[in-house]
Amino acid sequence: MKLLGISGTILGAKTAILVDTVLKRVKEKYPEIEIDLLDLRDYQMEFCDGRNPDLYNEDTKKLIQAVSEADFYLIGFPIFNGSFPAPLKNVFDIVHPSAFRHKVMGFVANGGTYQHYLVVENQVKPIAGYLRSFVAPSYVYANGEHFNADNVIVDEGVLSRIDALAEELVLMHKGLSNKR
Repeated sequence: MKLLGISGTILGAKTAILVDTVLKRVKEKYPEIEIDLLDLRDYQMEFCDGRNPDLYNEDTKKLIQAVSEADFYLIGFPIFNGSFPAPLKNVFDIVHPSAFRHKVMGFVANGGTYQHYLVVENQVKPIAGYLRSFVAPSYVYANGEHFNADNVIVDEGVLSRIDALAEELVLMHKGLSNKR
């Protein structure tokens, strides 16, 4: 069982911290689950233009392979100007939709205001539905006030939601895997 955490931005550190924190909670509770963090800051991903996936650069091919081989996902993203960033949309475009079909997806997001959490509901969950993924009902949203000066998550409510999401992702994956 492989849970892939995707930090869907090429800017900042808070998104990767959120994703990594959930992944670590999963590993603490379920040591048998393989976890991996795919941080888009570490890749020179090319933009999707419809070409054969074999014709993309090596980083893009590695990214496609990592996403395609995962059993379930935790996807994180910052919210800029009321939307999620283009690099994450590019991941959804460049990876064949069948890679996501019938796999569980959970979300974490961070932004500058409390209202930005609606991006998860109004923009990202519909994409997951289009991809025919099973969406975890819970998600975690954090803003700058939830981190200390060293970018450590310090808000107890956010930490509690992280624990709940970690549990929910694994239970959904295990339950739905037994049905297939």
